[in-house]
Amino acid sequence: MTGRTRKIVLFAVMAGLLTIVGVFQSWSLSLAIINLCIISAVMALGVNMQWGYAGLFNAGVMGFAALGGLAAIVVSMPPVYETWDAGGTGLLLTGLVVALTIIASVGAYRKLRAAPPAAAIAVALIVVIGYFVARSFFLPATRAIELIEPAKTGYLGGLGLPVLLAWPIGGLLAAGAAWVVGRVSLGLRADYLAIATLGISEIIIAILKNEDWLTRGVKNVNGLPRPTPYEIDLQNAQWFIDLSASLGADTVEFSSIFVKLCYLGLFSTVLLIVLFLSERALNSPWGRMMRAIRDNETAAEAMGKDVKGRHLEVFILGSAVIGIAGAMLTTLDGQFTPTSYQPLRFTFLIWVMVIVGGSGNNFGAVLGGFIVWFAWIEAEPVGAWLIDVLTTWMQDTDPLRQHLLNGAPYMRPITMGLVLLLVLRFSPKGLIPEETGRR
Repeated sequence: MTGRTRKIVLFAVMAGLLTIVGVFQSWSLSLAIINLCIISAVMALGVNMQWGYAGLFNAGVMGFAALGGLAAIVVSMPPVYETWDAGGTGLLLTGLVVALTIIASVGAYRKLRAAPPAAAIAVALIVVIGYFVARSFFLPATRAIELIEPAKTGYLGGLGLPVLLAWPIGGLLAAGAAWVVGRVSLGLRADYLAIATLGISEIIIAILKNEDWLTRGVKNVNGLPRPTPYEIDLQNAQWFIDLSASLGADTVEFSSIFVKLCYLGLFSTVLLIVLFLSERALNSPWGRMMRAIRDNETAAEAMGKDVKGRHLEVFILGSAVIGIAGAMLTTLDGQFTPTSYQPLRFTFLIWVMVIVGGSGNNFGAVLGGFIVWFAWIEAEPVGAWLIDVLTTWMQDTDPLRQHLLNGAPYMRPITMGLVLLLVLRFSPKGLIPEETGRR
């Protein structure tokens, strides 16, 4: 089977599975799964850029996705003017002090770097002084902000702009964090990069959980604006009522399907753009250079390639794509929940998608996103049905039957492990392996 035929067959099978869900469960569920699969595929493309192109192990996917979610709040939520009046000035002064501290530290280091001990002492003094000055503005400001109707607001809000602008802004936030991590750790061994990305990911999540003035913390931010119509508005619109009647569909059910189709159009557009650009980059001289660096850094460096610079470049690009996907996910959910960012979902699953689909192949990453997320969603209901069928000979009150049925949610991690093991055993390079002969 040729590579092209293999792609067509595998994507056709995936489309068939989604169709089966629509026929036997509901089309609304099938569309919901497709939308989440598309977002997962975009994240997988970002990780594939880092690992498949350059061999960089990013263990902090969760943090970059969370920064994308943060962008959705900062961009789309309306500003809370009462909290700005209470503590906005203090936060602006805090930002000014931090900026001046950074400028002064860099200036002192450059002026005294000929004498390392003096430079270190000067920078340390500037940072300590700047920290306490910034703290004197920051703490009173955040306390005042969080006391303003904490059950309803208690945070600054956002800019009140269209939520679609949050998607590129989320990419920029993630790219900025990637630049900081990459500048520090990309020149070191690969395991240091994994530790650094994992650490920065946990730091980001800790900040989002605890800084109520920014994200409301564990109280969550609900009611994010939508880029699509609301179901209730559609149900009251005469044109939609007439459309539902002409299709013979229930207005309420069709409104849910219509909204999901709108999201499908937006998400598919982003996926196609990212996939097109990824393919162009992979097949360009830049892509061939990245694969050469991945396969033999020493030889590439001997030929005059800036290995660290190229690694930083691809690390930033991949993280930006993950940030865009994180903003898309928060937009779809309509809320920002910091506690939902768990490594199992936002790091391990994304890596499984890349491995299962095929590292180094963009179409493989997309296929992996669809297969793994579909299996993750359907594993629990299918597992519960299978257990129910296999234990029908038992009485409903049988403790063993009840124990097995209550364990249905654990079918998800079991299924993921099984899928990963089978692929690694029978197709170790993924379902759609990297095409090494591409030019």
